[in-house]
Amino acid sequence: MIRGDYLIVMYTTPSCGSCRKAKKWFNDREIDFTEKNIFSIKLTEKDLRFILRNTENGVVDIISTRSKIIVNNNIDLDGMSISQLMEFVIENPSVLRRPIIVSDDNIQIGYNEDDIRVFIPVEFRRKMICLDCANNDDCDYKAGLLKKR
Repeated sequence: MIRGDYLIVMYTTPSCGSCRKAKKWFNDREIDFTEKNIFSIKLTEKDLRFILRNTENGVVDIISTRSKIIVNNNIDLDGMSISQLMEFVIENPSVLRRPIIVSDDNIQIGYNEDDIRVFIPVEFRRKMICLDCANNDDCDYKAGLLKKR
């Protein structure tokens, strides 16, 4: 297992195809993560703050405005305070886009095969790049690794 210096948490639901792809991607690379099924556990304010701290646009980034709950009930997200939004999400986790993958430094909402690579710890990304390097043994990074040994 690859154990990074940080915790990776994946917020999922059982019927989500993108969630299954993301979990498979992490499992195939033997990268540790903690899965939180948002329908099995009750999200907490701490969970939401952990998610929100790496978003660019806050709650807007993580909520699906096309969610049935929002559309059918004409929910005005813009009219809510942050605490009201957090309470709304905690009570209605199905409004969240999925999966939401979070670490100390990164967030990915949904599954994107290129973007998900940010969750590979840097030292392993460098080794992976080195393995694929067209220069093989002449690779500057590999030469640097060999000198350190």
